[in-house]
Amino acid sequence: MMNTHSRHFATHNDIPHQARTEIVALLNQELADSTDLHSQVKFAHWNVKGQQFMQLHLLFDEIAAVVIDQVDMIAERATALGGTALGTVRLAAANSQLAEFPPTLETSEEYVAVLAERMGQHGAYIRTAIDKAIELGDQDTGDLFIEVSRALDKYLWFLEAHIQKEIAQ
Repeated sequence: MMNTHSRHFATHNDIPHQARTEIVALLNQELADSTDLHSQVKFAHWNVKGQQFMQLHLLFDEIAAVVIDQVDMIAERATALGGTALGTVRLAAANSQLAEFPPTLETSEEYVAVLAERMGQHGAYIRTAIDKAIELGDQDTGDLFIEVSRALDKYLWFLEAHIQKEIAQ
């Protein structure tokens, strides 16, 4: 979990302070991961090459737009709970759980495969966060994470449709 030096503020939110502190730390971890994912998707958007360039360029930009909206929702939830959103690029880089995007890819299929892997990683982290938020008594944050998870799974499907192979029975 993210090392946070988050300030906390008084609120009339009825979630107990200790639970809110843990939830804000959870939100800040997902904020770091989401900010990192956004930057990786934009990297792919800017650098993809090949015959599928235009289709992938547009798809990657669509994914980036969805992820940046998620970043904003996650950050705002942290502050709504009386916490501080730790959302700078440097904090994201220092605290993201996602692997770095390799800068030496050559084919559009490689770009799609790496983004699919990152989307899958982030989806797994978000699903763990859903359970933790609900366990801490915060259905609203759990619901926010469910919304993020649903979108990640949709765009993972879009990416994988470009590269999927049938599994032998």
